[in-house]
Amino acid sequence: MSEGNGRTRPPVEILDIPFAAPPDYRPPKPPEDALWPALILFLLTVVSTLAVGAEFGLSYAQNREPFSGYQDPFALMLLPFQHPALLAMGIPFSFTLLLILFTHEMGHYVACRIYGINASYPYFIPAPTLFGTFGAFIRIRSPITTRRALFDVGLAGPVAGFLVALPALAYGVASSRIVPGAEASSAVVFGHPLLERLLCAQFHPRVDVTWLLLNPVGRAAIVGLLVTAMNLLPAWQLDGGHIMYSLTSERHPRVSLAASLALIGLGIWAWNGWAAWGIILLILSLRFKHPPVYDPWQPIDPARRLWAFGALAIFVLSFTPWPVTLH
Repeated sequence: MSEGNGRTRPPVEILDIPFAAPPDYRPPKPPEDALWPALILFLLTVVSTLAVGAEFGLSYAQNREPFSGYQDPFALMLLPFQHPALLAMGIPFSFTLLLILFTHEMGHYVACRIYGINASYPYFIPAPTLFGTFGAFIRIRSPITTRRALFDVGLAGPVAGFLVALPALAYGVASSRIVPGAEASSAVVFGHPLLERLLCAQFHPRVDVTWLLLNPVGRAAIVGLLVTAMNLLPAWQLDGGHIMYSLTSERHPRVSLAASLALIGLGIWAWNGWAAWGIILLILSLRFKHPPVYDPWQPIDPARRLWAFGALAIFVLSFTPWPVTLH
């Protein structure tokens, strides 16, 4: 059985032995996260969104724009803690916004469970901002195996959140009050995404969208749409970045850099917050590459490519160049 080079050819029966993993083999699972950090962050976000929502509720009851007549809108966030009864007025805003964010993250979580991907609980981020939060996120703790799985995980969150924000905004616009010139006396002017403009044309024909005095539910829906638009940007490891990587991984780095630079340019021209977000994404895109999937050759089917256009439509409907303007 010699091959003529001093080596002995292995028996055929050895070559036929399948090198499969033992039948009881299971890949090790990442350690589970403790529930208490997520719960504490959620409760803090409830408090912060109630504090902001109190001003949205109070201003709507007084038939004025939020933060109108005040030089320092951030000081208003302390009033509900000085007068706790005001916190009850923040419930509609807080509940609606947290429901949109929770549904968004659960869309990711359910998609991960379907594909056997290990994911954490949703983590909410409280913040002393005009919205009371920086959003929420989940940690994906195991590799994503296929391009289709990556596409579905990235898409599920924005679609789920949008499906909650849409009826909330429709209700907010339909029940809004018409107050011409209401924004003129406000220290804070909120932007009007395309979806709000379309709903205004539907429910209030021939009424300028800047005349709408939205109730707290509508305000929360606007914030939910802003979060959706920010996540659908085709950059880094955002939801839009996941979708872009699953469609064309080789072009993802260039598209991510282009989107980041475009945001910086938009921030110089419009809202400064876009420039800050663009700089953050630029640094993250250069420092941390998108992790590859185990099976990069699996094709994306036509139905998912059609859903990619749906994600683009959601982004266009949710995006606004001026989310917030301070006077």
